[in-house]
Amino acid sequence: MLEIEKLNAGYGRVQVLWDVDLAVEAKQIVALVGANGAGKTTLLRAISGMIAVRSGGVKFRDRDIAGASIESIVDLGIAHVPEGRRLFSGLTVRENLVLGGWRRNNRDLSRVVALFPVLGQRLNQVASTLSGGEQQMCAIARGLMSEPSLLLIDELSLGLAPIMVDEIVGRLPEIAASGTAVLLVEQDIDTALTVSETAYVLETGRITRSGSSRELLADATIQAAYLGLESQ
Repeated sequence: MLEIEKLNAGYGRVQVLWDVDLAVEAKQIVALVGANGAGKTTLLRAISGMIAVRSGGVKFRDRDIAGASIESIVDLGIAHVPEGRRLFSGLTVRENLVLGGWRRNNRDLSRVVALFPVLGQRLNQVASTLSGGEQQMCAIARGLMSEPSLLLIDELSLGLAPIMVDEIVGRLPEIAASGTAVLLVEQDIDTALTVSETAYVLETGRITRSGSSRELLADATIQAAYLGLESQ
């Protein structure tokens, strides 16, 4: 569904991504992991049209979207949940969700409220007064309101308690099974590799490892570099 080939991107004179190859299939959860500053957020921004692609290909459903506008990329079926949630803090939960669906003229909240029942209890609450976990739920739900077939999630666990991370991550398989594939950017590699099927390791702007998430999680090099475990 999403095919990235030899992607190069960056900011101004600074190149961040170098010849990145990555793919996401329909109904799949794919993890993109790596240390802070590796270029993970930059890759999501390049996919969603927030920054320009310098060279290489970004295809979604066999259509080249490199250089396309953010609006057209949303219309094609890609939604981006940014790092830090970035809700409209002065608006209510309901208003945030409705704004997420405006390109589709979608005001039906039933799907996202079923996925995150607490939001149904908070619809008239101002978004800035939600807990961090509830704000992340609202951000993901807002992305889903555009009825995407691919959801990009940047640093889902940032600033959240482990119990809340587990609750939100536990919804990702349901999201994928319903027809929305997930590309998950996450510093918590244990969490990311546990929930995903396939994973890519990004280091200083380059993909250095890829394959089955289960195999990468069991790899001694990955354990030592990212999980602080010493090889036996």
